[in-house]
Amino acid sequence: MRVPLRWLADYVPLPADPADLLDRLTRAGLEAAGVQTVGVPAPAGVRVKPEDATPVWDRDKLLVADVLKIEKHPDADKLKLVTLAYGADQPKTVVTGAPNIAVGTSGQRVVLGLAGSRYRFADKDGAVSVMALVPKALRGIPNDAMCMSDFELGLSDDHDGIILLDPTDPPPGTPAADVLGDVVLDLDVLPNMARCLALLGVAREVAALTGATVTEPDTSHPTAGESALGKLTVHTADAVLCPRYSATLVRNVTVGPAPRWLRSRLRLAGMRPINVVVDVTNYVMLELGQPLHAFDFDVLVKRAGGAPPAVTVRPAAAGETLVTLDGQTRELLPSDLVIADASGPIALAGVMGGRDTEVTAGTTTVLLESAAFDPVSVRKTARRLNLFSEASGRFSKGVPASGVPTAAARAAHLLHHHAGGEVLAGVVEAYPVPTPPRVVELHRSEIERVLGVGLPDGEVERVLAALQFRLEDTLWGWAVTVPPHRLDIQSGPADLIEELARVSGYDRLPERRLAAELPPPLADVELEGEERVRDLLVDLGLTECVCYSLTGEAAEAKLGAAGPFVRLANPGSPDRAVLRTSLLPGLLEVTARNLKATPGVALFEVGPVFRPAGELPDELPRLAVVLCGATTEAAWDDAAGATPPAFDVFDLKGRLISLLDGLGVTGTAEPARDVPHLHPARAGRLLVNGAAVGVFGELHPTVAANFDLAERAVLVAELDLRAVLAAVPGRAAYRPFSTFPPVTRDVAVVVPGGTPAAAVERELVAGGGELLESARLFDVYRGDRIPAGTVSLAFALTYRVADRQLADKEVDKAHQKLEGRLRHVLKAQIRGKDGV
Repeated sequence: MRVPLRWLADYVPLPADPADLLDRLTRAGLEAAGVQTVGVPAPAGVRVKPEDATPVWDRDKLLVADVLKIEKHPDADKLKLVTLAYGADQPKTVVTGAPNIAVGTSGQRVVLGLAGSRYRFADKDGAVSVMALVPKALRGIPNDAMCMSDFELGLSDDHDGIILLDPTDPPPGTPAADVLGDVVLDLDVLPNMARCLALLGVAREVAALTGATVTEPDTSHPTAGESALGKLTVHTADAVLCPRYSATLVRNVTVGPAPRWLRSRLRLAGMRPINVVVDVTNYVMLELGQPLHAFDFDVLVKRAGGAPPAVTVRPAAAGETLVTLDGQTRELLPSDLVIADASGPIALAGVMGGRDTEVTAGTTTVLLESAAFDPVSVRKTARRLNLFSEASGRFSKGVPASGVPTAAARAAHLLHHHAGGEVLAGVVEAYPVPTPPRVVELHRSEIERVLGVGLPDGEVERVLAALQFRLEDTLWGWAVTVPPHRLDIQSGPADLIEELARVSGYDRLPERRLAAELPPPLADVELEGEERVRDLLVDLGLTECVCYSLTGEAAEAKLGAAGPFVRLANPGSPDRAVLRTSLLPGLLEVTARNLKATPGVALFEVGPVFRPAGELPDELPRLAVVLCGATTEAAWDDAAGATPPAFDVFDLKGRLISLLDGLGVTGTAEPARDVPHLHPARAGRLLVNGAAVGVFGELHPTVAANFDLAERAVLVAELDLRAVLAAVPGRAAYRPFSTFPPVTRDVAVVVPGGTPAAAVERELVAGGGELLESARLFDVYRGDRIPAGTVSLAFALTYRVADRQLADKEVDKAHQKLEGRLRHVLKAQIRGKDGV
């Protein structure tokens, strides 16, 4: 919310120091996201970015001036000689080519720049620079001053004519900085302070913080003898979607530019002036926080065939369309709330008006709409159509029905005074269920309980009264009537106590120790386990990623996922409409982007996936890993033409087994050919205690192409982290290492070709008993020296115990037992002993 301080000062006296005002507002929850200066120096102690500051206007060189006469330049058809009174003893004549003043006229009030004044200048290429005005003859006429335009002073990009001030502006000789200069606060208004999306709302905050009194805007206006009642009807089909709708008729309106002061304020607040009717509705919205809309009433009468129009607020019918003010044809749904007459929709409620009934230069009678709409309905329609505006932003945060008549009266006041409008008597309104006042019981003891300190009764009454709450004394405290514009007071006394702390000052609350000691923290085994997993994977050379949990069905489909999905009831966009069912799609998108800048990536993510399950979805912890590209970067001493090795499935498997080892879990792997997104010949399942906890392998080429990773070996894994952590021992188990030398043996086992090496290793461990310390596969052989269809797996065995040196007889006995188990369980043959 952009707040020009000169405008704000219309409603409440401001502290002399803008920095003090900023500090008070920030402490009260209204932090300034930025400060802009227009023609004036930055306030002391306030940082202003260079791009948010116009050149400072010299107070003795940029002055208000009155036009005494305008004559034709004797030697140029398009130039004029303007004689100006600017507070000096003698008037000054300047040369100008401004198209918005004419020869023979006088009485205009302009901004005069004297020699040395700084102004903006755009060259033929559009580059803007700041220049100092120097005396220069124009077509033979000496000229040491100029009439300034909005562009030259940095007020806007309009340089089609010079600035014409309002006749009521200060007299000649007044510095332009005192008329047009300003400091603009860009307040970061949080949703719970939506009332401050209005100058009057900010003024109320300032008044509460400083003890000043708020001056309400003038809403008075004369009314014509003719009544608006009977000239149209208004109906709301749903009192929840539209609690209140009012229509005010203003006739004999002259549609033209708004007064200079009003247009200037709109520009400073970030809005573009259009015409007096539209500008008045925008001005009132910024002033009071109540969006308005203006219809051409004569067009509505014509659409009704000359009869009084019947305006209805209703949900759109299926198949209806509306051409909005931006010229776009909008397909409407029953979830959209519309303003309609007998011929169909004429506006999207709270979002945008229709083009057919907009106010044009030929409009003479205006129907002024002031209404309250359901925030959720407006928000859904604006989001669905991607049609956000100042009005929809306010309606989506909540606009009180109580402000409807005040805003209409304020707009009528401005149209009467600045557009010549006659306001018809009476307001046509639909207000089926008036909102009752809300009363909150506030106990003194509750204030002390929540804040940790009691507040004097006088301070409580001062703060709440300043915020326009009405108080009545009770035995225990106060009965507080909430002002209608405070829609944020929903939680009863807690909200009021927050207001007391906020306005009185959080810094004034004393520090207090807790009444009791904090209980000892309980261990979160799952969280600690996840952190341990992260640490181990980083130690293994992987980098952690955090991807969005919200995704789209199209992104999930790239991996082959078809749901069911957990869907958002009110998604921000189609690309973020469901919750992910796998970590891999997000991680693969990150991989594709990173590979454009680096030869290889090793990434992991620990996070939840989601499955529908009754009222609340299941949130399942998962671990995903992606390896792709070069394992290392190229080095200067690499052999000529050599390239760093690329990640393969064994790099992935090794890291997964190392992860399990670091957790104190024994893991094995077995082939897997039935995982759709993995290459059938290069995929496996990771087993813990004989149960599968996830899959790993090379991404199927078709799936890799979906992520722009075609022709790359992409290694992926996704594990059930809950199952992995469930197998972690409760307490770390340590055993001393043996100080005795090992005894080594080799064994080569011939088994059927499809037998996993892990299966052989399991039997070796079982057969070797407590004497076998380790078994390591070191050779795989297929060839004519062994039977067809078999494979020879050679293992290096290490025998050792902690308490003694093993004798050869002990080892021989254990080794023979191990070989016997292999023959019995796997039907294996021992090379060199069983005739092979």
